[in-house]
Amino acid sequence: MSTNSFANEHGASKARADAPSTEVAWTPETLALIRSGNAQKGGQLAHEQMCASCHGHAGIAQSSNWPSLAGQRAEYTYKMLQDYKNGSRNTYPLMTVLAQPMSDQDMADIAAFYASFKLPPVPVGTPIDKALADKAELLVMKGDGNRLLAPCMSCHGYKGEGNVIDVPAMAGQTPEYFIRTMQDYKTGKRSNDVYSRMRLMAHVLSDQEIIELANYYANLTQ
Repeated sequence: MSTNSFANEHGASKARADAPSTEVAWTPETLALIRSGNAQKGGQLAHEQMCASCHGHAGIAQSSNWPSLAGQRAEYTYKMLQDYKNGSRNTYPLMTVLAQPMSDQDMADIAAFYASFKLPPVPVGTPIDKALADKAELLVMKGDGNRLLAPCMSCHGYKGEGNVIDVPAMAGQTPEYFIRTMQDYKTGKRSNDVYSRMRLMAHVLSDQEIIELANYYANLTQ
């Protein structure tokens, strides 16, 4: 690789890493708003917005093109809606359009609605490779100190249930959606992760490891 090529590549990576990742600040007021979310009102809003057409009834998506939202942490869903509205996340233009008219309270209510369900079961009709899932367990439980990779469970939980504030649940997501998300982080197409946490992780992981992790989390049940 030439010096110029290295500089250009390094500069592009640095620019992506330095880009603002979100406009959501976890102030006491924001957290109180999310906790005040009304699941019943959120269900009505989800019906009016026809969320089920992509995310499925009760938040279990019927297509690998979209994530299941059942059991997702309310803080995470709220942050994603805010990120779509303000442009911090632009991976799905339709979501950007849908989020525009939503108020902060609307987002809190929708987040409460999806958080009221249990996490999804193993995706129906999706082939899960148990052998690949088993290979990922070491990364999930212990990480890789040589590559400065923290265990996935330290943030996403022992059973993929998510963790404090903005760390999402991943149990039950389809492998296809998981892989696409990680590749978006890896290439910088998605950059709304606070402190570039997932971009840094995805950049170190091999494509094969991402496939193995995708099968691992799809195979988890609560």
